[in-house]
Order: sequence, then structure tokens, then C-alpha cells
Amino acid sequence: MKGKNIKEIRLGEKASYSRTVSEADVVLFGGVSGDLNPAHFNEEYCKDTMFKGRIAHGMLSAGYISTVLGMSLPGPGTIYLSQELKFTAPVRFGDTITAVVEVIERLEEKNRITLETICTNQRGEVVIKGKALVMPPK
Repeated sequence: MKGKNIKEIRLGEKASYSRTVSEADVVLFGGVSGDLNPAHFNEEYCKDTMFKGRIAHGMLSAGYISTVLGMSLPGPGTIYLSQELKFTAPVRFGDTITAVVEVIERLEEKNRITLETICTNQRGEVVIKGKALVMPPK
């Protein structure tokens, strides 16, 4: 299993991944990452926050970007070099998040591509936006 190399990747090319965020996803992510912030786990605490309820970890949804890069575009063998992220809306339990990446720059001589990265919920609201720099497989 091997992803696309730099010569196979075109400007404007896109790929996506969607997943519905579950209670189990948040619990597992909190356990693996060690992020047990009450914003994700304590409904009583969250009633008085700006979100009025629990929210999923921002980095859980950001991880879906990694899924697209590592499994689809460029795909297996890709090395993730950097990521800029802006969290623009909360992700709630039961939201279906779609991560879309689009190739916006190719640096063939350095074997690097830059991709716009956007995550939206089922209502089309942008919850994360940013850019990734990756090294596709040779």
C-alpha cells in the first residue's frame, strides 16, 4: 500500500474523510492523550460555559485531517511536516465531521506539498481551517 508521489499529485486535487463523533471517541481520545479537561467530560461543569454543554477535543477532529493525508492524499507513506489550525466552532457529541484537504502548492524539487485543510460539521459549518505541509512518498 503506497500513496501518490509528487509527480502524481495535481494542484486542486482533493480528498476527504467523514466520521460521527461519539462518546466513546472522546473517552478514548482523552485516555490516550491524557486530556481530561472537564469541557469534554463533565456536563454539570459545562452548563455554565460559553458552550452550554460538553464538546469534543479540537485535536480529535484535527486528527481526521491526518487520516486523509495518511490514507488518501497523498496516502500511505506520507510524512506530516507541519499543520496550522484555527478552531472556529465547537464540535459536539453526535456531530458528523468531514475533513477535506486540497493541494494548493507543489514543490517538486523539495518533494513537498501544501494543502488547505478544512473540517465541517453536518450543517456545513467550518469547525477547523488551516494548512498542512507534507512530504509524499517517493
